[in-house]
Amino acid sequence: MDKDSQIIRTEIIRILNENGKIRGTELAKRVIEKMGNEKIVYREISALVEAGEIEKKVHSRSHIEYELINLYESVNNQLKSLHKEIETVFEEIKNFNTISNEEKFSFHERLRAIIHLIHIVQSTDGIMKLLSYYPAFKKDKMFSQVNRKIEDCWKIIMDDIAHQPEDDFLNEILANLRISQMDSNNVN
Repeated sequence: MDKDSQIIRTEIIRILNENGKIRGTELAKRVIEKMGNEKIVYREISALVEAGEIEKKVHSRSHIEYELINLYESVNNQLKSLHKEIETVFEEIKNFNTISNEEKFSFHERLRAIIHLIHIVQSTDGIMKLLSYYPAFKKDKMFSQVNRKIEDCWKIIMDDIAHQPEDDFLNEILANLRISQMDSNNVN
């Protein structure tokens, strides 16, 4: 996408933010006044519709309206989905000691299981850190709930590690986490 296209898209979104719903001809006219050629403006409006950033409502051939898609609802649904995932992982971590004792997991099975759980929590934590740069996500009430659940997961993981019978369990986890990071770096 070239610089002009990005400027036109930003202007389209700014106008929709100010006005809510707006007729297609009015939107195009206002964007063309600021910059650009009619063909490029309509192409960018269509691209935004295809990308799912704005919604097109056709009332008749001559009456087409555009509006921003309800971002808040989309954000909330995404965070609810993340919350469900981390809740499932939380339950798995909570039950780890019980299951590993009942099944009599070996040292290596416990090591693999804990490392797997760490990777899942790290991944979700990384997603939340990325989303924290977007105000729409940060303002949502689910954002803090997901972060709290991630913190709870880390606490239980650390507690599980501390209560393993082997003294070098933490060192083995750290060594294996470093190896997997080095292996992924060597792929290039």
